[in-house]
Amino acid sequence: MSAERDVAVVGAGPIGLATALLLQRRTGIAASRITVFDRRVPPAGRPAADLPVDLRVFALSRASERILRACDAWQEVSGARAAPYERMHVWHADVPPHGGDALVFDAAEMGERDLGVIAENAVLQAALAAAARRAGIGFEVAEIDSLTQERSAIALRAGEREFRARLVIGADGAQSRIRELAGLGTSRGDYGQTALVAMIATARPHERTAWQRFLGNGTLAFLPLADGRCSIVWSLPTARAEQLLTAPPAEFVRALETDFDGALGRLELVSERLKFPLWRLSAEHYVTARVALVGDAAHVVHPLAGQGANLGLLDAAALADVLETGLREREDLGAERILRRYERWRRSENELMSAAIDAFDRLLARGSGRVAAFVQRGMPLVGRAPLAKRVFIERAMGLAGELPIAAR
Repeated sequence: MSAERDVAVVGAGPIGLATALLLQRRTGIAASRITVFDRRVPPAGRPAADLPVDLRVFALSRASERILRACDAWQEVSGARAAPYERMHVWHADVPPHGGDALVFDAAEMGERDLGVIAENAVLQAALAAAARRAGIGFEVAEIDSLTQERSAIALRAGEREFRARLVIGADGAQSRIRELAGLGTSRGDYGQTALVAMIATARPHERTAWQRFLGNGTLAFLPLADGRCSIVWSLPTARAEQLLTAPPAEFVRALETDFDGALGRLELVSERLKFPLWRLSAEHYVTARVALVGDAAHVVHPLAGQGANLGLLDAAALADVLETGLREREDLGAERILRRYERWRRSENELMSAAIDAFDRLLARGSGRVAAFVQRGMPLVGRAPLAKRVFIERAMGLAGELPIAAR
């Protein structure tokens, strides 16, 4: 039986939507032959700027900005409470926040207008969903129950309904059902930490700066928002995080002020508090015949470097490049030998970033012992070495490594 559609993208989050859009633009596959499946499809007709504030935010890199431009979604993202940040201010708990031992990375040193943009998850999803609808990409409200390999397609079952596609893309997050149904195993590790997120008003202006303090038992980041407030990501041992999650607001703020060492003066909690358990994940394989994983379905990293969404968008762009090349060579869209090119490309890049983030967590955020002390004492030296700073910032902005076409 012939496939009803060419591509089924399972997961209507930002990474799944970007994957669908990039495939349509890069490969020439008709939009009507691409369908995005999810239990909850983003509603149509509601501008991103009108959405309620979402406490989950992303620090989008320059590479991600370029990918979102290629998706025809950047204008709506940047116009809906997005906050460019021009500096990163990083310091360890052993040194004062405003002394000469803090690391400061400035966009002006790179000849860039900013280092990235803070954007809400809901805004990003809404902008990409609107772009997908403009392009003519289809949506199906469905929860996939089973996946069956056929000779020329994959059969997906959702309740009593069945769909067929030549290629299925799992963009359904860390608990990916597609990854499980396709038999793609994972390696996992628990950081023993939980991240708390909330919105905070600060006495001093954030100065369009992303602030981060390595605490010795975790990490605290203040991300600048367009209205002058900050979004915090406070990664702590789980027991302490659970206690602070339910503590009275005044007690929560006192602990927050202590951990932030007064960097932005007095603080005020202006939202609810949410928690996210932290763990790492890597799929043993990103692909099998007619199935590919992108984003958190393939890999999950610690949030301390703010790279999760950026890595997922690079996955989407790389997969589009590989499939465009394969189709030009007259290969089958779901051929495993073509999909393996994507796996080799993105696994090496993702594992490099994951190893670097784990090293930061192990040696700077929670480090003890002589090696960690040596690394912590060496932080100020990076700030005095222009070449080292440039290498660090290029990687953080997504301008280093093997870049897909949409990210260049």
